[in-house]
Amino acid sequence: MPDEGLVVGDDGITRCWWGGGADLEYRRYHDEEWGMPVVDDVRLFEKLVLEGFQAGLSWLTILRKREAFRRAFAGFDFRRVATFGPTDVERLLADASIVRHRGKIESAIENAGRAVELVQAEGSLAAFVWSFEPGAADRPRRATYADLAPLAQTDASRALAKGLKRRGFTFVGPTTVYAFMQAMGLVNDHLDGCEARPRVERARAHLRRPARVESGE
Repeated sequence: MPDEGLVVGDDGITRCWWGGGADLEYRRYHDEEWGMPVVDDVRLFEKLVLEGFQAGLSWLTILRKREAFRRAFAGFDFRRVATFGPTDVERLLADASIVRHRGKIESAIENAGRAVELVQAEGSLAAFVWSFEPGAADRPRRATYADLAPLAQTDASRALAKGLKRRGFTFVGPTTVYAFMQAMGLVNDHLDGCEARPRVERARAHLRRPARVESGE
């Protein structure tokens, strides 16, 4: 990996080191999804669940199983997932197309119920999540590999993780939550020089942040 954390692909595009390999699905994820701001509740719930499933695995493993996860978990419609019962847990444990981990499966179902409650209290999952977006003063001044690579968790991710845990969510530690924040565009951690970084920055600049109904923090 070059010292600056950038690689130039065989297509001539400069990317962050982790998204510049030969796997085309991973490239598309880096180029088109990672870091683009998301305010859709279902997509936010999906990513939160998948980050929990990723623990101990690579994101590429989860990415390759994402469509199977979507089929298994009702498209990550948390209102539907919240109704899952013991029969669904056994169905999911028998589904070889996803990660079969009882604790993570049960956590996803429990978190769906907590998401329903959070929407009732805050107006939307997005409104709650985006209220933890860090300000410019809380971010590194430069987006270099040396500046961003050490950020496994931040004050903002610790605060969001604490807020989620207080509402009963599980598998939402500050490191998992920071990866969620990176992916969902609450921060732009594409490196300076990566061709995706300015696209993400423009999308963030034009994003209308959702407002919370009330603040419980």
